[in-house]
Amino acid sequence: MKEALDILIVGGGPIGLACGIEARKAGLSYLIVEKGCLVNSLFNYPLHMTFFSTADRLEIGGLPFPSINPKPNRMEALEYYRRVSDVSEVNINLFEEVRNIEPTPHGMYTINTSKAQYQARHVIIATGFYDIPNLLGIPGEELPKVRHYYYDPHFYYKQKLVVVGANNSAADVALETWRRGAEVTMVIRQAELQSIKYWVKPDLQNRIDEGSIKAYFQSTLTEVRENEVDVRTPDGKVTLANDFVMAMTGYKPNFSFLENVGIRLSDDEQKHPTYNPETMETNMPRMYLAGVVCGGMDTRVWFIENSREHAVKIVKHIVEREQVGS
Repeated sequence: MKEALDILIVGGGPIGLACGIEARKAGLSYLIVEKGCLVNSLFNYPLHMTFFSTADRLEIGGLPFPSINPKPNRMEALEYYRRVSDVSEVNINLFEEVRNIEPTPHGMYTINTSKAQYQARHVIIATGFYDIPNLLGIPGEELPKVRHYYYDPHFYYKQKLVVVGANNSAADVALETWRRGAEVTMVIRQAELQSIKYWVKPDLQNRIDEGSIKAYFQSTLTEVRENEVDVRTPDGKVTLANDFVMAMTGYKPNFSFLENVGIRLSDDEQKHPTYNPETMETNMPRMYLAGVVCGGMDTRVWFIENSREHAVKIVKHIVEREQVGS
């Protein structure tokens, strides 16, 4: 058992780092525990991804983010957050998974991980939502050819690829793989393209209009087999020859983890976790949420740029609480 901490932070993404930096500024003892590499979710983004936000909106801890592009890419972001970690000398354990968190009778929390056990007076959960994909729930989804994470378009050269979805990720996958020689078909629930970055949407629409990328609108993928897939369209079932399926259907927070540590979720399909928006404290005393995990299934509410302030709110509340001894 290690010496008790003021704060244990679960998650080493940008917001977890921001929380650690604020804790250090306040003179609090803290540790960040991350189950993967530094900013693990960003590392798993597509290789050539460009952020929607400008560099200044991704900054944390008051450290400037220089970028040669109007909007930084994945590689620049990884470099920036490594520099932030080094310059700020954050206390972080990587490749260590938090398995459970239990309150003690003495106003503390016991945190068990894959490598150690800790005690902390406060816990901040900043785990994001990128770890668990939203499944299609169709026959054949378990086949290796069906993928929910995309990395490099070169892999799909000369392959028949079905892309499910019409958000930014689906648009990027369709365009990048088509430009690297894939035969791309999109399966889209909506009647038209929606919610796509303004500089990407015209490009994709033009590729669809000219027939370079095939698109089935108001359609759903219904079954996947080794060499083909079935698509339900307004004109009936269509069977397509197929090598790979990229199901870009979004992701969700680890709700089981939140519930297991005692955080209440709303009864509706959004599963909003319970927390005070002024302090970010949950229904569990001295346990806080930070970052995109606060949105539940509504994953388009919180981003790095508008949840950076969570770190300041949380640490301010902890300091004020400790000063009054509550």
